[in-house]
Formats: sequence, C-alpha cells, structure tokens
Amino acid sequence: MKTDLLNLTVGGLLDDRVSRFGDREAVVYPDRGIRWSYREFQRQCDQAAKGLIKLGVRKGDHLAVWASNHPEWLVTQFATGKIGAVMVTVNTNYRARELEYLLRQSDTETLILMDSFKGASYVDMLYEICPELKQAEPGQLRSKRLPWLRNVIFLGDEAKPGMFNWSEVMRMGESVPDETLQERQDSLHAEDVINMQYTSGTTGFPKGVMLTHTNIVNNARSIAACMELTEQDRMCIPVPFFHCFGCVLGTLACVTVGAAMVPVVEFDPLTVIKTVAGERCTALHGVPTMFIAELNHPEFSRFDLSSLRTGIMAGSNCPMEVMKRVIHDMGASEITIAYGQTESSPVISQTRTKDPIERRVSTVGKALPGVEVKVIDPATGEEVPPGVQGELCTRGYLVMKGYYRLAEATAEAIDEDGWLHTGDLARMDEEGYLRITGRLKEMIIRGGENIFPREIEEFLYTHPKILDVQIVGIPDEKYGEEVMAFIRLKDGENLDSEEVRNFCKGAIARYKIPRYIQITDSYPMTASGKVQKFRLREMAIAELGLGHVTGK
Repeated sequence: MKTDLLNLTVGGLLDDRVSRFGDREAVVYPDRGIRWSYREFQRQCDQAAKGLIKLGVRKGDHLAVWASNHPEWLVTQFATGKIGAVMVTVNTNYRARELEYLLRQSDTETLILMDSFKGASYVDMLYEICPELKQAEPGQLRSKRLPWLRNVIFLGDEAKPGMFNWSEVMRMGESVPDETLQERQDSLHAEDVINMQYTSGTTGFPKGVMLTHTNIVNNARSIAACMELTEQDRMCIPVPFFHCFGCVLGTLACVTVGAAMVPVVEFDPLTVIKTVAGERCTALHGVPTMFIAELNHPEFSRFDLSSLRTGIMAGSNCPMEVMKRVIHDMGASEITIAYGQTESSPVISQTRTKDPIERRVSTVGKALPGVEVKVIDPATGEEVPPGVQGELCTRGYLVMKGYYRLAEATAEAIDEDGWLHTGDLARMDEEGYLRITGRLKEMIIRGGENIFPREIEEFLYTHPKILDVQIVGIPDEKYGEEVMAFIRLKDGENLDSEEVRNFCKGAIARYKIPRYIQITDSYPMTASGKVQKFRLREMAIAELGLGHVTGK
C-alpha cells in the first residue's frame, strides 16, 4: 500500500504552514494572555532554536523536557525540530529514580524542567540525583551519575544554582544570525530521528522509542485528515505533551493544517470545559477517564459546548456508553477513536467522521492511508481470516526506527519483514475495521478458558451505578487465574459485590464473572491517563495474601 508522504522535517513543516496561514491563530493560552499567530509562533521557535545553538546543542544531541503543557514545551518541540536535536519527552509523574534512569539510558545532554508538579519538586529531585549541579557553572556540569548531562534550563524567573533560565536562552539567540539557523535546518533529513518517546510503563520498564520526522509528520497529517481538521478548527489539548497523544495527535496534527492549538497546562475537568466554551473550540482530545470526569462534573451543564465538532478519544479502552455521551451530551458528533502505540508514531487506525455511530463506538476504525495491517495467529505467525482473533501487526512509514540502545528488544518488536508486532489482540472485519479485544499479556487464562478483560469491562459499563471498571487476572491455585474487578461508582451510588455478580449471572459466562470485586475511588495511572493494570494486580496480590501462589 503506497501513499504520497510529506518529505518535510518538523521545522520545515512549520515554515511551510506559516507561508500559508501566517496570520491565523496558532497558539492560545487564555489564562496566560498568549495569542500567537503562526508567524509569531515561528519567531518564538526560531529564537529558541538559535538560543540552543548558542548553548552548543548540536544535530543529533539529546534534549529532554520535563514539564507539563507549558508554552515553552511547545516552542521546544519545534525549535528542536529546526536544529535536529532529538527531543526526549519525560513523564511528568516521574520521580528521582525514574528520572535518573531516563537521563542515563537516553544519554541526555540538555534538560529543560519546570519547578514542580502536583506538590513534587522537580528541582529538588534533580539536585538529589545530580548534587554536582549546585556547584556547577551553568553549561559546565560534570556529573558521575549523569555523565552526558551538561546543560540544565529552568522554566522560571528564579535563579537556580547550575541552571540557565529559559529567558536567558532566548536572549542568547539574539547573537546567532538567522543564516546559521537556516544552514542547520537545511542540513536535516526527514529520516533523521527527531523525537524519543519513553513508553508509559504499563507493562514494564520504559524504553526509548526513536521516531523520525517522517514518522510523526506524516502520522499527524493522516490523523488530521481523518478528523477533517482544517485551518478553521480550534483544538483544546488537555492530554500531556510528553505523550504522543499530545505532541502528535494534538500539536503536530494542528500544524499540518494550520489549526489553532489551545492547550490546557495540567488536566482539570472544569478547566477543560471552560476552555472549550470560552474559546469556542471545535475539537477536543482525551482518554476515556478524562471524558468521564468532564461529563460527570457538577457544572458540566452550565457551559455551552455547541462549538464542538470532532476530537479523538484514545489511549485506553473506549467504553461504548462514554463514547455515546460524548457524541450526544457534548455534541461532538464527529468524534473519532484512534488506536496505536508509541512504537507506531503512534496511530495505526482511526474511525472517520462519516462512520456510523455504531461503528465508531464498537471499533477503532481502519488503517490510516499508507499503513498496512494484518492479524496473525500468535502461535504460528500465519495471517488469520476476517473475524478471527489474533495479534495485530502493522507495517509502513509509521514504524519506529527502534528502541534506543536496545537492539534485542527492537528485534523482538519488529520482525525481519518490517512488521511491528503490537502485542494487542484484535479482530478485523471484511471492510478492514478493527476491534481490539485485549492484550496478549492481559489475557486471563482460567482453568484453560481464555478470558479477555475488555469483554467483561464493556459489559459492566452498562450497569447504571458503575462509572468505570478495570478487570485484571489474579493468581489462583485451583484455576491458575481468577477474575478481579476494580470498580469506580457514580457519585452518590452504593454497590456491593453480590449485586455485581447478580447483574452478571445469565448475561455473561459463569467463568467470566469476577470472583473478586473491589470498589475503589481511583486507579494507579500513568500521566498520560492509562490505567496501570500491572499495579492493580500487584495491589490485589498483596491485599488478598496471594503471594504464595505467585511464588513471591
């Protein structure tokens, strides 16, 4: 399958769009008084790019950003795209040990960080793992634990020992000629690695996914096309930039068509609703948990969301009931579902705006243009017929360059014929529409019966008292594994285990009915909104005293 690919770098894409949409709004932060046109946004990015050149950042160097959705994050995304520095995105929920792992594993030379997040001081954590920073001159760091790290840039006005301020870096750019930046930009190639996303760690330790300009620019263009996004659209982006959802499906997709980006710095359901209403946003992104929080906010009905047309729900299972409410209660009649993973830049398949509601709530769409997909038998590797479950594989321009410094893991993920093995179970119908039925690793095997958590979750979502549900497999001496449900209730509701089981009886097979049921207020989650099922499983094993079954 072939498609015409854009042979543009991230920086080249921005320049091209400025030539067409220069006077249109590009970046809007209502609470910060920022309303940059595309031309003004380009000036910000060029100034930052020249500042980084002055700092000594070279083509191919690794530059990490540890911050929520600040304007500087967005500027850095395109500034690095202009100078060829590989932008390494850092999970905002990381703590000192995780940060040290990422900075070491990624060989990061420059780190940009904000002050704190949700009460945790990023500055203190950096000093903890890099005590030499307090005595170092900015730009002259020499650290035993972080041998590659040289520059630290602080997003704030206060002077921090060993760090530059963002404003200093912007001023440095004034002494670098425009021609120097243009020469650097002209030396870049679309097949260069430009972005390194660390996988969210829902199933293990994070790996650095190397993505090229070609990977993300073309994926973003196709995503925008599936949404029918144009320069007339205004997208509210509350999903984190550090995740592909924010910086490819969000910011980059907007730039491919000249749409306005309206980011939310840190997710808050009321802020999102206010932003959509106040800025008359036509598109809204989010994971299901975000949409659930918005729809169930006590002030939801106060706001006029009639401007909404489209958007994307992705990142984890998209419950049918939630999808229907987004369409009917929010008015996002052309909302789409996208499916993929970081290793595929990230979107593999997406529904289209003209797809019937039934198809948009029951599938994850069909492959993007220029993307090959197939469903194989995990045991034999042979492709299975339509309607038969197997592992989903994809091939094409969207497949990552590989995992950084992890050749063996790369070879496990991408076979000799270039197929990326997603590890997700799926069924594909005769028209190419995909239904994700579970994870190979999440599949529960109870007494020889294969149980897919997604099926039970979708059923329990139909219970009128249940707001959200996650199903995991718990070790069992007799059956090997048993089903456990972690349930969040709607406000003011009460529900006991017996009522849940009675609801299931006669509706789903007996072996699928959860043996263990726990009512909870929240789930352990990644910053990108994915529920960490492995942590739910670990919590359950500890609370139920099942360590002896697992050998722990």
